[in-house]
Amino acid sequence: MKKVLVIDGDQAFRSQLAPWLDERGWSLVDASDGQGGVELALQHKPEIVLCDLLTPRCNGLQFCRDIRSHDEIKSGSLIIIATGNGNATDKVNALEAGADEYMVKPIPIQALDKFLARFDTPPQQGQSNIAAGNGSAPSGEEVRLRFWGVRGSIPSPGPETVFYGGNTSCVEVRVGSDIIVLDAGSGLRRLGLALVEEFKDRPMQLNLLITHTHWDHIQGFPFFLPAYNPKNNVTIYGFEGASQGLQNTLSSQMESPYFPISMQQMPGHIAIRELHDLNFNINKVPVRAQFLNHPGICTGYRLQTPGGSIAYLPDIELYQRLRLRWNTGTDPVPHDKKETTPPEDRELIDFIRDADVLILDSQYDAAEYEKHIGWGHSCVEDSVAFALHANVKRLFLFHHDPDHTDEQISRMVARARQMAARRQSSLIIEAAREGYELILTPKAKTEA
Repeated sequence: MKKVLVIDGDQAFRSQLAPWLDERGWSLVDASDGQGGVELALQHKPEIVLCDLLTPRCNGLQFCRDIRSHDEIKSGSLIIIATGNGNATDKVNALEAGADEYMVKPIPIQALDKFLARFDTPPQQGQSNIAAGNGSAPSGEEVRLRFWGVRGSIPSPGPETVFYGGNTSCVEVRVGSDIIVLDAGSGLRRLGLALVEEFKDRPMQLNLLITHTHWDHIQGFPFFLPAYNPKNNVTIYGFEGASQGLQNTLSSQMESPYFPISMQQMPGHIAIRELHDLNFNINKVPVRAQFLNHPGICTGYRLQTPGGSIAYLPDIELYQRLRLRWNTGTDPVPHDKKETTPPEDRELIDFIRDADVLILDSQYDAAEYEKHIGWGHSCVEDSVAFALHANVKRLFLFHHDPDHTDEQISRMVARARQMAARRQSSLIIEAAREGYELILTPKAKTEA
């Protein structure tokens, strides 16, 4: 079996690759540092090596030079250097050191398909229904989920938030040609720029699903470039008086003296649809809605796609800790103590049950939450507890606190994974980060 050697300190990334490669008839060999990678490369002589530029104990440049100095392997492996920036000097240095390719993180796993194809290995249809990247769907329509804004409350750009990102809530879901955008935070601006670059002169049909009108969820709309093109149609969905309330809210943030162009002056065809039912469709995609415990009218959504279900609950204060003040700070609610869970949370558990992807408000840790009771947000301990209760497959911690650095968020992820591991759960836990793309492989049958 052909091999891919991955040298990267991100264990989650390495873990995601194993089943994906197995589906394609490849095996994974992995190391967390460069020195271990050199030893594995000489032992296994892999066809492809993917090495992080800044890997410890022998960085990516040193790795390339070392491998290319060994006659038995110097010309046999395709070496790809991966880095968190697109610095032109780094690229030149990597190629001069012996790398064949240079890629900028985060790397969608499906981008590696073209390298596998060089070795004439056809994609294999696997058993997994979801992976962090995939090639063309074996059947049905490919589903892509991409994060454009993951922060809560207010944008927080800066050197300490560059990895996870500082833009506020915006998630893109593509089901075939259907484009559904979840919330219009500041991340919507970058999504708009990407769409304009992708579509060029072709018209767009876009669907924007708003959870609520707090500013961090709508502030990107005035900067959404596709709404300024008369060829494009943008349909905005929302609950509870949306045809007046949502339009007034979106319009008011664009009034003089706050913004130079009014919403009425936007040339694009913008339609606002007031939702009355908790079950509806956006084109071919069935959607379920659930009202959430958050100040004002706030809604969570669950999209049923050919690749599985995506539940999006960006702002919610779970009743478990709010009502009973459960505060062990170490473990989620035990599975045999469900009767202690308030009825409102049991309803939520049923709403997210068996979801393939859950994007959930996890703004605080348990200690921070005690200082923010009633603010409408949850802590990571409760997020994990509810994902475990509901048998969720993958959990994305979301709505990161604007004061949390990349390091703090990474520690919260590690803490969350420890909690799941103690339950011997297969739950995959990650923190949502800008630019991260997930491919959901179409299932044989979708849920009713």
